[in-house]
Formats: sequence, structure tokens, C-alpha cells
Amino acid sequence: MESGPLRRLPALMMLLLALGVSQPAAGSEGASVVQPEYAEPRVLFDFFFDHPAKIGPALHWIRGLINPLQDRPFNMDPEFMDIVVLIHGTELVTLARHNEPRYQQAVDRMRYYALLGVKFRVCGLALDDFGYTPEDLQPFVEVAPSAMTELAHWQQQGYALITPQVMERRVPLDEIR
Repeated sequence: MESGPLRRLPALMMLLLALGVSQPAAGSEGASVVQPEYAEPRVLFDFFFDHPAKIGPALHWIRGLINPLQDRPFNMDPEFMDIVVLIHGTELVTLARHNEPRYQQAVDRMRYYALLGVKFRVCGLALDDFGYTPEDLQPFVEVAPSAMTELAHWQQQGYALITPQVMERRVPLDEIR
């Protein structure tokens, strides 16, 4: 005889049926769209990439947070979203003012997000490792003592940690749809 959750499964199914909850019929209209009641976000993005160019795709993760919350039905203003981006990998070079022409598109997007209230923080230890000073960086950047102290600090303040995974697409979407 089965024990644990599997044994209780038929009883759970009976309860759901009694409550009027059932599975969709075959051939139904597809997935349902939900509209959760989201709170104003408090998010820490942890950027630590092995190639500076990966900052471009990682910035899409910020867009994926901000844009839907600005739209209906949420209608949140960005200034009420507490978003911090912690930068401590090779992508740090994109913030060096002398590299702006090389990484113009990413810098412009970060500058735009900074205008919306997103804080961009750089690890002071990484800054030293790269041989930069605060004066070498874009003016919208803040330098923190270290990435590890920042990670601990923001999480202790209740911020959700999001660590973007930037993969290289090796198979065209048309082949896998």
C-alpha cells in the first residue's frame, strides 16, 4: 500500500472536485492569464559575468521587471520600485568612461534606468582589481566597499536577489518551437 502524499492524492482530488475545481477539458482555449497583486518591488540584481558584452542581455532582466509593472493593470511608477544593480565582474569595464564608445548601447540603457531610479553599484574591490578609480566611471555609478558586503546588506533589508543567467543561444528558435 502506498504511503505519504501519494496515498492522500485521491482524497485531495475528491476535495477539489467537491469545491468545483476541475481540470480543463481537452481542447480548451489554452493557458489562463493571471494578474497577481504585485507589491512595489525591492530587488537586487547581481551582475557577475565572464564577458563584458553579457551586460546587454542582463539589462533585459531589468526591463522584464520594470516594463510589465509600469503597464496595466499594475500602473506602478518606477520611482516606487527599489532596484539596485550590483556590478562586480568583467562587465565593470562597460562603466569606464573611456570605454563608453565601445559599449554605447549598454551605457545608454543603464543611464536611462538610472534616470528611472535604478541604482548602479560597483564593487570597490573589483574596481581596484581593474585598476580604475571612481573618477574613471560614469557619473550615475556608486562605488560600494565590496560586492559581498552589498549582497549581505541588501538581502538583510528584504530585497529579492536576482542573478541573471546570460546564456549563448546555440539553436535558432525556429528549430525548437
